[in-house]
Amino acid sequence: MNSIRTRILAPTIVLVLFGSLALVLMAMRDSYRQTEAVYDAQLVQAARLMQGLLQQQPLEQIDWTFVRRAVDSAMNRSAEGILSHRYEINLVFQIWSRDGTLLMRSEEAPALDKPLLPGIHDFLLGDQEWCGVLLEDSRQGLRIWVGEREDLRQDLIQQILQHTLFPTLVCLPLLAGFIWLLLGWGLRPLQRMAQQLRSRPEHALQPLASGPLPTELQPMRDALNSMLSQLSTLLERERRFIADAAHELRTPLAILYIHARNARQANTPEEREEALLFLQQGVARATRIASQLLSMARLEAASGSLRRLDLTTLVREELADLAPLALDQQIELVLDADESIMVDGEPGAIAILMQNLIGNAVNFSQPGQEVSVHIRQVEQQVRLQVLDQGPGVDPERLQHLGSRFHSMGNSQGAGLGLAIVSMIVQQLGGQISFRNREPRGFCVELMLPVG
Repeated sequence: MNSIRTRILAPTIVLVLFGSLALVLMAMRDSYRQTEAVYDAQLVQAARLMQGLLQQQPLEQIDWTFVRRAVDSAMNRSAEGILSHRYEINLVFQIWSRDGTLLMRSEEAPALDKPLLPGIHDFLLGDQEWCGVLLEDSRQGLRIWVGEREDLRQDLIQQILQHTLFPTLVCLPLLAGFIWLLLGWGLRPLQRMAQQLRSRPEHALQPLASGPLPTELQPMRDALNSMLSQLSTLLERERRFIADAAHELRTPLAILYIHARNARQANTPEEREEALLFLQQGVARATRIASQLLSMARLEAASGSLRRLDLTTLVREELADLAPLALDQQIELVLDADESIMVDGEPGAIAILMQNLIGNAVNFSQPGQEVSVHIRQVEQQVRLQVLDQGPGVDPERLQHLGSRFHSMGNSQGAGLGLAIVSMIVQQLGGQISFRNREPRGFCVELMLPVG
């Protein structure tokens, strides 16, 4: 793709050129008409001047030979002592009496066989075109005609128009050059920004240096800084995921290796069976850790798009899905909720939240105990409580709940369940709290905004 300068300059230059030429053509057309009108006015003026001179004495006393010589001498620009101008016209005169008798004709005047009508007119005589004006003097009974050759007039007009057009044709390339330089000066901040980006180290994700910028470039810098911040967050999340996975999976994998070695070196079937059982439990724990790590990664990368959901319906469905787990451990699941409590959320995230909360409560409960879920709307918030009848949590460990890799004493846990729950609650714009129940048991309470 072409550079911004070319993309802006090319249409600008074309527009300036064609616009200027169009204006010049219109100006030349109007100038041509105005110049023609000026020369016609000079013909009329010359005819009136001749009329005024001839009215100074009676008609019968006028020496027409003298008048013709005087006129020819005045129109002869090459004569010595005659003031001349390059744009003056070469006038010729003819004068007739009232009965059509020719009284006087300039040396270069055309021979008109028939009288003309009064006014301004153009005509072709032989191969020569003439412009002229006929003035009737009713006082002396004269018909005065003043004219000039059309080709000489057009030559003069063309010279005038050429001199008018020449500065425009000379200035247009200069104007294009100035536009090019000014555009380069205007784009210099963008070039500096591009140079700043090119000179940055390969892995540098720091925001662009703040400084004065044109108004048009400030949104671009803000957008770049926002993108760099997002990339930095994404890379940091990936590094944290890799570090968490390496940290948490290192020990289970080492234990799996030990159990596999013990199974191979077992001396009796009972020892081999015991080692294989430990190996199976280790594989299950590593699988849970990997699943929860992936859940956290997906939640951290979520776009945050929420939609209106019926929380009661979703919780009821999750309890139905978790019923086999509770029945296997002889735990009763109870739901106490208002109908149609609406929240803004994402179904998958709420499903993960409930699976972790119910799963934790079931794991810490004894056979025959109860795990209950209470959902109530309190003013503009929804209160969701998961209650169990387990042993609870040591008071000094309550403040660490929700932190990554902090397990509450479950040897098969990864310490990620409540961290995932806290992350989901934060994305939903809610709050989470933990407390022990009296006389025994544990309560996880979520406060979510009403949808």
